[in-house]
Amino acid sequence: MDEPLVSRAPGGREQPQGGLLSARALLFLLLWYIFSGCTLFLNKYILTYLKGDPTILGTFQMLMTAFCGFVQMYVPCGMYKPVQRMTRPPGFYKHMLLVGCTRFMTVILGLVALNYVAVSFTETIKSSAPMFTVIISRFLLGEKTGLYVNLSLIPVMTGLALCSANELSFNMKGFIAAMATNLTECLQNVYSKMLISGDQFKYTPAELQFYTSMASVVVQIPASLLFVDIDIVTHETDHTLLSLFLLNGLFFHFQSITAYVLMDYISPVTHSVANTAKRAFLIWLSVILFGNPVTVLSGLGTCTVMVGVLLYNRAIHADSARQKVANR
Repeated sequence: MDEPLVSRAPGGREQPQGGLLSARALLFLLLWYIFSGCTLFLNKYILTYLKGDPTILGTFQMLMTAFCGFVQMYVPCGMYKPVQRMTRPPGFYKHMLLVGCTRFMTVILGLVALNYVAVSFTETIKSSAPMFTVIISRFLLGEKTGLYVNLSLIPVMTGLALCSANELSFNMKGFIAAMATNLTECLQNVYSKMLISGDQFKYTPAELQFYTSMASVVVQIPASLLFVDIDIVTHETDHTLLSLFLLNGLFFHFQSITAYVLMDYISPVTHSVANTAKRAFLIWLSVILFGNPVTVLSGLGTCTVMVGVLLYNRAIHADSARQKVANR
């Protein structure tokens, strides 16, 4: 694919074009995978081995993303070009509150799901994310996907379901929470794409990170005070656990902001497919790090995801060619 073109955004920011095969998009895809892995496995270490409180862990993640997002609005670290804002954009508070609440709900519902069902079951539910993203993108962005792209999503979703098909456990409350997590995460991603790459006003990744994290914190801190026994948590949190909470929050910040930067280059559906491939990759990484048993289904599922991602890439070009012929 050609090097990415650059267009001027109405809000004053330059809009990168060129898709996932541009050098910067691939770099941020790699960084997103790395920081996602660091966050996931540090989550497991804190919650499983150090018996950390999941609600406190989620609060630290939001606080760190808010703090680091504020810093990166002024020190972008080469991720994007900073812009000077003279006024707040139309619908600013509505947009930030909506994305902030979806971030909060994704975290809380994810924790509820894990209380009732196995991680593998949650990942199986999340394998339907590309389908949800196609539907939400159609309504929010008016983005239509072609027949070949829609068909290519089938092996991607099936592959992840096979990867995580071990130790499946069904519980109605857990199932509902997992489906709701999937829906809120897809809604958050599509809405964030609209704010980062929309026609009316374009936020930088750091602006979206900071303001939505602040909105999430406003909701999350009262919830933490309601559901957590502060005296017990204070007594059980030593310097090591506190340091790991902060480090985990830093990893989560870079996981989130690299995902936002990547959204500027690709569509929500492509982002969802990349996220599905990332989950399959992390499942195999957990096999290597934690010695989880490898099954035939895991191997078959990984191969199916890889084939599906390749088919998706070819389907994009095929549907684009069909569209060009139809427009002549």
